[in-house]
Amino acid sequence: MIRRMFYVSLGAFLAFWVMRRLQALHPDHVARRTADGAAGMLRQVRDFTHDALGEAAERETELRARFGLDKAEKRRMTLARRRRAARRTRQHD
Repeated sequence: MIRRMFYVSLGAFLAFWVMRRLQALHPDHVARRTADGAAGMLRQVRDFTHDALGEAAERETELRARFGLDKAEKRRMTLARRRRAARRTRQHD
């Protein structure tokens, strides 16, 4: 008798568990979980990208200051502007 009660209760538990699993697979639930997961992943990617770009810009600033590249960059920009201005005057002449 106890063995039968055990198997009846085990069967009831398994039926309950299977029904819960099947309800969790309902398309509305799956779509909602997928959308939530995708939104969370997108948020993480945005945070990572923001952090990585910020760190890269900070490191670039440090390296430019350390090696004096800001001065060289300014000189290059000045020379490029002069060249463009010279081309414009040649084209208009």
